[in-house]
Amino acid sequence: MQLPKRKHPRLKAYDYSKTGVYFLTICTKNKVHSLGEIVGRGDLTPPLTVLTATGKKVCKIIQTMSEAYHNVRLLHFVVMPNHIHILLELSPDVGGVGSPRPTQTSVPNIIKGFKAMTRRACGSSLWQTGYYDHIIRNDADLQTHWTYIDENPAKWADDAYF
Repeated sequence: MQLPKRKHPRLKAYDYSKTGVYFLTICTKNKVHSLGEIVGRGDLTPPLTVLTATGKKVCKIIQTMSEAYHNVRLLHFVVMPNHIHILLELSPDVGGVGSPRPTQTSVPNIIKGFKAMTRRACGSSLWQTGYYDHIIRNDADLQTHWTYIDENPAKWADDAYF
């Protein structure tokens, strides 16, 4: 039996080290709810994610992305029970302090580094092989994805990853 070919999820011929803003979604392996749970419903208790110990480690690693990569700025993110959404900005890579030349930072390399850091911190691999990305095209697109991140816990029951 021949296995189906895996579809390459990245945009062909696009340079993912290019300056810009990227919306990323990374799911846990088998979409297991290992990062937390959504609690609260309604006006008095707005929905939010209560993180597990694993979720707290993931959150901390996300928050250090800007430190790990000098030309990456974390704009916004949310940790959900079985996935994360991240908005990050890549700026021109001019090399770090004491760097003899610019280094190549790209979205795939950042994701690879993130998954490796979480694997070390948590003692096992948490993530599915691939991830979803969207290249932010303009301010309206950025606002749409920012709002999506803000509202994701409230819409958890309707979420495709639920």
